[in-house]
Amino acid sequence: MIVLTGGAGFIGSCFLWKLNAAGIDDIIIVDDFGNPDKKLNLIGKKYRDFIQKDAFLRLVTSDSLEPATCVIHMGACSSTIETDVDYLRRNNFEYSVRLAEWALRKKASFLYASSAATYGDGRFGYDDSNKNTLRLQPLSPYGESKQLFDQWVVKHGFNKRVTGFKFFNVFGPNEYHKKEMKSVICRNYYSLAAGNPMRLFKSYNPSYPDGTQKRDFVYVLDVIEAMYYFFCNPQNTGIYNLGTGKARSWNDLAAAIFCALGVPPSITYVDMPENIRAKYQYFTEATMDKMRRVGYTKPFRSLEESVADYCEYLRRKARL
Repeated sequence: MIVLTGGAGFIGSCFLWKLNAAGIDDIIIVDDFGNPDKKLNLIGKKYRDFIQKDAFLRLVTSDSLEPATCVIHMGACSSTIETDVDYLRRNNFEYSVRLAEWALRKKASFLYASSAATYGDGRFGYDDSNKNTLRLQPLSPYGESKQLFDQWVVKHGFNKRVTGFKFFNVFGPNEYHKKEMKSVICRNYYSLAAGNPMRLFKSYNPSYPDGTQKRDFVYVLDVIEAMYYFFCNPQNTGIYNLGTGKARSWNDLAAAIFCALGVPPSITYVDMPENIRAKYQYFTEATMDKMRRVGYTKPFRSLEESVADYCEYLRRKARL
């Protein structure tokens, strides 16, 4: 039996699709439907059962579940603008600790979602070594909650027994329910197709002219391929960056969308909300050497290839 938390969410439902494509369906999905649109991500998928996340934790606590062979923990609060520190600690740290401890007791492999938000302003670079992980200083409460669990893993030596993924800017099908946390592509596609300009944040860092802020944008189809490799090779434990390894600007992203739509580019730079200016990451770029050293060699799609493919999903309003 496999446990997949966040299985109705963005990356979780895409990974469920990947597992099904590999003929795997003995899966317990753990999630909640506070947003009913998430249910659409499970249409056509195969799994044994669905358990609400709080009910699942009670089963774990009472040791009322049959042992799992693998726990894939994608369920958490993924809002980078959430400010409730207690809520984030409960959902992103304490829940993860209890689930990891259960998996380790049952000798199940454990894969989990971390985030590039842990790197903060990048002053320590984007090295995913254990030494660097322990000293990172996130800018947001969300990043701090993810950092707490990464630190817990390393400090207890569990990096030798579990596998974490520091996801960079993931985009693609099945993110439609994410409201303000949807990718810029998803939020703007239909507006741009109607002839409106792309709205991007102005820069408040003199080193970055408007639109030249850079992120490591990575397509969810590439993400789940990498995850599946580690699912099949549970001996490759540790915490790994999961991005393309190449930062691209927001202007590049906008150009790729306009190209995919076949419309002339038009960009308007708008004020960034004051509450996120001090927490904004102007540059992220995954170092991918560690993942490559353990044998994952598949190439990642270029930004232009990924955006073109995703725009076709959006045109058809399709899901994985």
